[in-house]
Amino acid sequence: MPTFGIEPVDRNKLKRQLIKSGMRPNDDRDAAFRRVIRSIPKGKVSTYGKVAAAAGYPLYHRAVARLLRIDPDALPWHRVVGVGGEIKVRGEGTAEQRLRLQMEGIKFSGKHVDMEKYEHFLKPWE
Repeated sequence: MPTFGIEPVDRNKLKRQLIKSGMRPNDDRDAAFRRVIRSIPKGKVSTYGKVAAAAGYPLYHRAVARLLRIDPDALPWHRVVGVGGEIKVRGEGTAEQRLRLQMEGIKFSGKHVDMEKYEHFLKPWE
């Protein structure tokens, strides 16, 4: 198959570059994430990936997690969960996140938030 002078894409290399980029602070990107996270109302949740996409940075879900790790006190961090409503915070943070969500009226099915009932639908580039 002709390549028309374009090098074939190394998907693994692109993925590594994306992960590295997401681990570096970026003031504009982090401000967009903060704005979206603050828009999640009490009693609702969203996912890392949907926050990233709504902020205009699809595929940067790890960067959302990084931001919440380094700056949790300034944000309602507990309203961001993994795909399917799973709490991704580890250690003592797991119980704290679950308790904070329950205090806002969110109910769990086992280890997962009922996303059909409690997901806040973010508009792309909200």
